[in-house]
Amino acid sequence: MRSDAVKKGVSQAPHRSLFNALGFTKEEMEKPLVGIVSSQSEIIPGHMNLDKIVEAVKLGVAMAGGTPVVVPAIAVCDGIAMGHVGMKYSLVTRDLIADSTECLATAHQFDALVMVPNCDKNVPGLLMAAARINVPTVFVSGGPMLAGHVKGCKTSLSSMFEAVGAYTAGKISAEELDEYENKACPTCGSCSGMYTANSMNCLTEAIGMGLQGNGTIPAVYSDRIKLAKHAGMKVMELLEKNIRPLDIMTEKAFMNALTVDMALGCSTNTMLHLPAIAREAGVKLNLDIANEISARTPNLCHLAPAGHTYMEELNEAGGVYAVMNELSKKNLLNLDLITATGKTVGENIKDCVNKNPEVIRPIDNPYSVTGGIAVLRGNIAPDSCVVKRSAVVEEMLVHEGPARVFDCEEDAIAAIKGGKIVPGDVVVIRYEGPKGGPGMREMLNPTSAIAGMGLGSSVALITDGRFSGASRGASIGHVSPEAAVGGPIAFIEEGDIISIDIPANTINVKVSDEELEARKAKWQPREPKVTKGYLARYAKMVTSADKGAVLEIK
Repeated sequence: MRSDAVKKGVSQAPHRSLFNALGFTKEEMEKPLVGIVSSQSEIIPGHMNLDKIVEAVKLGVAMAGGTPVVVPAIAVCDGIAMGHVGMKYSLVTRDLIADSTECLATAHQFDALVMVPNCDKNVPGLLMAAARINVPTVFVSGGPMLAGHVKGCKTSLSSMFEAVGAYTAGKISAEELDEYENKACPTCGSCSGMYTANSMNCLTEAIGMGLQGNGTIPAVYSDRIKLAKHAGMKVMELLEKNIRPLDIMTEKAFMNALTVDMALGCSTNTMLHLPAIAREAGVKLNLDIANEISARTPNLCHLAPAGHTYMEELNEAGGVYAVMNELSKKNLLNLDLITATGKTVGENIKDCVNKNPEVIRPIDNPYSVTGGIAVLRGNIAPDSCVVKRSAVVEEMLVHEGPARVFDCEEDAIAAIKGGKIVPGDVVVIRYEGPKGGPGMREMLNPTSAIAGMGLGSSVALITDGRFSGASRGASIGHVSPEAAVGGPIAFIEEGDIISIDIPANTINVKVSDEELEARKAKWQPREPKVTKGYLARYAKMVTSADKGAVLEIK
């Protein structure tokens, strides 16, 4: 066993003395050490219940003959971090989580791991770590929140942010806003729509690293506790069979994940995280592949914010495996791949029927014949940008309008809430990319303000930052190269006409090449916004969004 390096032999007597100090018995020392990486905290609704999940995992590991050892992972709540300097510290934690988990698991020589994440950056960060460490690993998340209810309608966090915009526009009263505030997020769990956390937890199933229901069983359901016990037991089976993350996270597995991504209509943040995870697994994931897969993959689900169904309904309809079963009817998945269940994809999904064709559209009656995410290119974004196509109203799929240019999120929000943005405009927010932010902030506040003020079907927003999965509308992010490194988005001027054609996968500013070159010649790099601490180090090492905003040593 790997843990023999800290448990067996005369030279390990000092190590054993420290295990004795921890209260370990001789019997525990003779069993495999299973690290349980817990993201539990008291600041994130999606993580406040993880202590219950961890206890269930520990029981499962112990029942199957292992010795469970709980270690921590940090987390940031994107909702609480939204709209201020805190959002600069969200994406950057993905790599911090991967690094610290690599350190903990390797320093203590765990034989296997159970990862217990839930919210946005913990899932990809721990998947990156799993690929690096490459010991038998199972994921079990904390589960999604139940939807809220306001005036007979289901609600979620995106409803709450949009309610602020509606109040600012005088469309709802202060009392109505207060009702949203108290009812939009009613339970623990990751926010209830197909936002980034739930997207990544669903894709953990699709890629084969989580058990059935990992992405969809609500946090408050007892089935979530049962799932955690099974995860603890299953990791011992994987250890016995020596099935490791790199056996599971193959190139074909990433193609499956991208296909399910398109069918579900996941968050655009998956276009940052999947390439980053793939890189750790030794797989090159070019974003052009996303459009190829989108072209052949129908969009089967319209969960909030794209529609009016929520994670609890996806769970009742059969969950991720039912979606995969629909996709398999047109041979869109690789079915012979091994997964963390110890079985193949095909074996996992063969009996998982679609129980609600209104929540999961049948493969022959999709919402659209193409997938939920589109990658665009043009003279604004030569290296690509990304849009959640399934959350764009039909009249905004093709749009032309004048640029309204802002060099930070705060200035854009002030203009939107001040009534300075009008139908037809294209809001441009730049210098918010991985380097320029630094940290590539999410733009949920401006997109929600646009939607809440009734401009969602007439105003587009483009940025070198990124969007929350809760954003909807013509919200085009990850513009690469970013403004901070002299990408063309830096050369857009107020009033330039911007042309967006999502079905054609293009985005351009209607300015001649010669004029763009002249503007480029005058452009001067900005002084870094942050010059010390983790963000300063991050800004120096981070790559562009089209490469997954991964860290590289120059």
